[in-house]
Amino acid sequence: MSLLFIPRALARGKRKNVILALAINLKNMPYVKVWLHVVWSTKNRKPLLKQPLREEMFNHIYQNAIAKGILMDTVNGHIDHVHCLFRLKNNQTISKVMQLIKGESSFWVNQENKLADNFQWQEEYFAISVSETQVQNVRNYILGQEEHHKKNSYTEEYDAFIKKYGFQVIEGNY
Repeated sequence: MSLLFIPRALARGKRKNVILALAINLKNMPYVKVWLHVVWSTKNRKPLLKQPLREEMFNHIYQNAIAKGILMDTVNGHIDHVHCLFRLKNNQTISKVMQLIKGESSFWVNQENKLADNFQWQEEYFAISVSETQVQNVRNYILGQEEHHKKNSYTEEYDAFIKKYGFQVIEGNY
């Protein structure tokens, strides 16, 4: 058993009827810091995320993620795809977080009639773990999407991700 941190005011007894010490087993506390860089596209890679919708969409994804308890750090992208950098909590899975982000954001676009046609995301996505030492580099990469896509298309970026990270198509749910 270990002692939990206690505010000094409580420890000095300045408040009555307060439990002065709480003991917990620190071995049972999960310490998790898993960074993920996730990328996904619009359905059939249609270039639907034109300004001002793109800025609204990325802001909405960020705000909604925070409201849902997702530790969102950075959101950006281009006309046909989104990049996010976030941390997983100990009780979150990649698939659940992606379901929340993608499902709610497509619902929002359609509910608010932001586009003339029905909006959908592609089912697939990339999810790459990010080392703590690389977080700032990934953040900069995500924030530089406008500039990046003046030189490279999403298809080129997609192919580079497949090659760089050795992704393989595996049938079934794993």
